[in-house]
Amino acid sequence: MDACDSANQPKLKPSVILSGTAKEGSAGPPIGLVDIGISENAYLFRVALPGIRRNESNLKCDIQHNGTVHIKGVVTVDAGMLKDSSSVFQMRVQQLCPPGPFTISFKLPGPVDPRLFCPNFRNDGVLEVAVMKYRPPSAPTNGVLPL
Repeated sequence: MDACDSANQPKLKPSVILSGTAKEGSAGPPIGLVDIGISENAYLFRVALPGIRRNESNLKCDIQHNGTVHIKGVVTVDAGMLKDSSSVFQMRVQQLCPPGPFTISFKLPGPVDPRLFCPNFRNDGVLEVAVMKYRPPSAPTNGVLPL
């Protein structure tokens, strides 16, 4: 698919379901914005997870054969503490997603092989995952396997 063909393709508007604190956050950078890309053999999705800490969020990504994706985690409490500081701050304005568990669910355009995926949690708070499309095994003809 070249650039001209991709310009003529309709843009997908995935149905995204947010729960927990991902649903409550509204003023700051939103958790759960999703981009989905399609190639001949795979899907790529990117999910915005601003403020999520890789090592503290219990982040889990479950991909099902039918293309349903569930991302679960926890927005951790930083208790008004700055890193490398002993000062404590009382938050007067809080526009980031509040602390607590969240779930983000959406569906890819087609079935996938959930065993074949490559996740990357980027430093900018974006979870980027490539997952291979499902390809049914081809049936052998006359009992002979193609080489």
